[in-house]
Amino acid sequence: ICGSDLEKVFGEYGQPSMRLGHEPAGIIIDVGPNVTTFKKGDRVFTHHHVPCYSCHLCNHGNETMCPKYYETNLSPCGLSEEYVVPQWNVEHGGVLKIPDSMSFEEAAMIEPLACCVRAWTKYSYREGDSVAIFGVGPTGMMHVMLAQSKKFSKIFCFDVNEFRLKFAKKFNITDSINSLDEKRKEKILEYTEGLGVDIAIVATSSLKALEDAIDMVRKGGAVMMFGVPSKDANIILNMSKIYSKEITLVTSYAASDNDTKEALRLIESSKIDVKQLVTHTYTISDSQKAFEHARSGDNAMKIIITK
Repeated sequence: ICGSDLEKVFGEYGQPSMRLGHEPAGIIIDVGPNVTTFKKGDRVFTHHHVPCYSCHLCNHGNETMCPKYYETNLSPCGLSEEYVVPQWNVEHGGVLKIPDSMSFEEAAMIEPLACCVRAWTKYSYREGDSVAIFGVGPTGMMHVMLAQSKKFSKIFCFDVNEFRLKFAKKFNITDSINSLDEKRKEKILEYTEGLGVDIAIVATSSLKALEDAIDMVRKGGAVMMFGVPSKDANIILNMSKIYSKEITLVTSYAASDNDTKEALRLIESSKIDVKQLVTHTYTISDSQKAFEHARSGDNAMKIIITK
């Protein structure tokens, strides 16, 4: 279950598609007459959106903005006991075989990790840099692991959920700070010798977190808007501060084929251990309970729905 799935069910999702389940992996039970690359019984990850790779946007590296990307999807959706992968997706790299050594629970994490991988291509960084991650749900924790793999020296995690703050501490981060802590900025400045963090990643839909990120990033630093805002979300930003601090404010939506393949490689090689993020598993018949649990966030990180 992705946070965007929760927005679709319980909130006001800000993107066009309302289909549930876009992190699926499973076994092929049938193939079309012209399919030769895959066969029944293959264990695969399937991407719900696939671009054309030939339009102006794709040629500029903006594959997730491709009109075809938005048009394609699984039918009826990824949160189904069985679903159909359209011909376009099959022919354009939307299906990846997963190794026998990889569990379906791990394979279901390919898509969210790929989204995180793409975000890290949007800004520059160096070994030894510092990062603040606002919202340490499953993707927030993936950003933690990516930062560690890139040898960041200081990693700070912000959230209002105490379970998630304690969960993050298990990953040997610098500190986890409650987003309601009135001295949160002072703590960051103290840790960073008054500079602020090099990178701030907003892995939540909270606009207050975005304000905090702008406030805590150093001069010349970058703020990544990763979490999906609610529909028609608006915010008043201090543009004078953004300008005078030379802050790079960037966004990142979804993932491309290259990001997906890199995510699969990171999981297969155990460079990113996504298994440790799975705290609960529900059967598909208990999907409603799974969504309610994910919504409450009660002692939960990543919740997986299986057949």
